[in-house]
Amino acid sequence: MTYAIEIKPSAQKELAKLPRSIADKVVKNIRTLANDPRPNGCKKLVGTDYAYRIRINNYRVVYSIFDQQLVIQVIKIAHRKKAYK
Repeated sequence: MTYAIEIKPSAQKELAKLPRSIADKVVKNIRTLANDPRPNGCKKLVGTDYAYRIRINNYRVVYSIFDQQLVIQVIKIAHRKKAYK
């Protein structure tokens, strides 16, 4: 099963502000979520039904998985200090 990936406009803005080398890694990891939405190292966020996060160096990608619609929605891309605020 391949999931469709949606990136919220706020996450797109955050991605545009990242350094080029980090942004490339983030995009690569987001694309791999389409085939494996729960890769090794992903964590389910406490207090939510659908939210997960993956780590890429010092940055975090927070996303939701909607299994019935086969959709992954990227909510936030941020440095680890700001990712959960």
